[in-house]
Amino acid sequence: MRAGRRRRRPPRFYFSLRSPYSWLAYRDLLDRYPATAAAVEWVPFFEPDELSRKLLAEAGGAFPYTPMSPEKHRYILQDVRRLAGERGLEFTWPVDREPVWEVPHLGYLAAARHGVGAQYIALAARARWELGLDICDRTVIAGFAAELGLDAEELATASDDSGLRAEGVRVLLEIQRDGVFGVPFFVDHFDKYWGVDRLPAFAAALAAKTAADLTGVPDDSGDPLPVPAASVDDGHAGGCG
Repeated sequence: MRAGRRRRRPPRFYFSLRSPYSWLAYRDLLDRYPATAAAVEWVPFFEPDELSRKLLAEAGGAFPYTPMSPEKHRYILQDVRRLAGERGLEFTWPVDREPVWEVPHLGYLAAARHGVGAQYIALAARARWELGLDICDRTVIAGFAAELGLDAEELATASDDSGLRAEGVRVLLEIQRDGVFGVPFFVDHFDKYWGVDRLPAFAAALAAKTAADLTGVPDDSGDPLPVPAASVDDGHAGGCG
């Protein structure tokens, strides 16, 4: 490997706790592609509120998202029910009233700081898609704290924390930089995959790259990759938005 060569960022899974297709991709990752789930960086995708939009604009960014039409929303209701049925999943469609998506997503960033981001996502997914709860309700988010071993107020008020707001803006800038326009969205270097139905291709590409890395096959830079001393154990477009 050439001296001074920058290491690539790990492959990324952009998910939204709002999106039913992200929920389906989340279930598929855990149930069908656990090695991929463990290998990717999980990055939250959320529609910014007025404060986040202001901070994002001050940082030179913009949010690449267009609200869906009523026709698309009605289609998604049907499509998600079909896709969930194919997976043997039952769900309750939540009703969002004046949501502030920083509440659950910055709550995720707070949990991730403590090393329990995956557990937080599991609780949020169950609350939203199985119990039909409003995850933009701070009391719902606070209710996760006991099981996570965290402070309830820290989780519930994550959107009021200036440091987490700044981290949220950094995430929104990453969304723009990676060209993410909907979720679920998978990125590995220049390769991008959008939607639940693209997850198998993304997982296969990562598996092939891992196999190449382990055998020292050159990557796209032309430099042979070192062989580790030990083995590594690691439908529909489905884009909501």
